[in-house]
Amino acid sequence: MSRLDLPPEAAMTPEQRAACAEAVAGIRGRVPAPMIAWIRNPELAARGQKLGELLRYQTTLEPRLSELAILVCARHWTSHHEWTAHKREALKAGLDPEVIAAIAARRAPALADARERAVYDVASTLLASGRVPAPLYGQGLTALGERGMVELVGILGYYCLVALTLNAFELGLPGSLAPELEDPEHRA
Repeated sequence: MSRLDLPPEAAMTPEQRAACAEAVAGIRGRVPAPMIAWIRNPELAARGQKLGELLRYQTTLEPRLSELAILVCARHWTSHHEWTAHKREALKAGLDPEVIAAIAARRAPALADARERAVYDVASTLLASGRVPAPLYGQGLTALGERGMVELVGILGYYCLVALTLNAFELGLPGSLAPELEDPEHRA
């Protein structure tokens, strides 16, 4: 069970109601899951969901690349709700199911597309080490350009915040439990 619920509208402050209304009026058309926690600080909720809109829908990275990066992040943090939501979006965006399965199994996927390879390599290396070595940075620049690299790092940073929020407050659970993310030795 989630540790927090979205407060009933009647119990919300005017600032909380405004933040939720802004999210519902935006591209998503709903309050995103991490806002359930963030709404305790309405300014965080408002700014966070707007940043999420920008990074998810308004970058130079096509949706399959954004979703690839989000899945790498979701797997890194084993964020079930993030994984479940973005696996669905990644499939809609045309990401190969074999790529998704490899990421779930913590295996490097077979990626022929240079942009997909750059997103996966940069994302997985940056999340694992906190750094991007010079050769990999060059690969990313060649495939994605400077703006694309900046946007990729922004997506990763934002979705780390989302994953940690979802995990800390167990948002979306148990409904979004992703069995493919469970390590066999940790299964009940």
